[in-house]
Amino acid sequence: MTDHAATDSFSRLHRTFTTHLGIAVGLAWVTTLAAAIQAPWVRNIRALIDPMTSRVESTWSFLFAMPVVLTLAWLGAVYGREMLRELRALPNDAAEFALAAVVAFAVFYLSIDRAISVLLIGG
Repeated sequence: MTDHAATDSFSRLHRTFTTHLGIAVGLAWVTTLAAAIQAPWVRNIRALIDPMTSRVESTWSFLFAMPVVLTLAWLGAVYGREMLRELRALPNDAAEFALAAVVAFAVFYLSIDRAISVLLIGG
């Protein structure tokens, strides 16, 4: 594989990844904002969701932490394209973007799961 083919592969995968990550960021924010409208704004929302837990987490951090992490990851991927091209964790571009997609999906899932939990107790 020539450098030109590798560059085209990286560019194509990067464009696809950032597009889909941007869509996930938008969906996470829409869901979080919808939950925030109905959320009980308390110091310890975890006690409302799971009374058996002793961990304290405010509504603000419970709802908005994951969408902020997704947004920062998306901005880092979009504006750090050339840095990502140079820093390789895996030798294969497809495997590297697949790993990044799995991590991004996990954070997206946690974001949506938290928003749904709040919607269920708030509604």
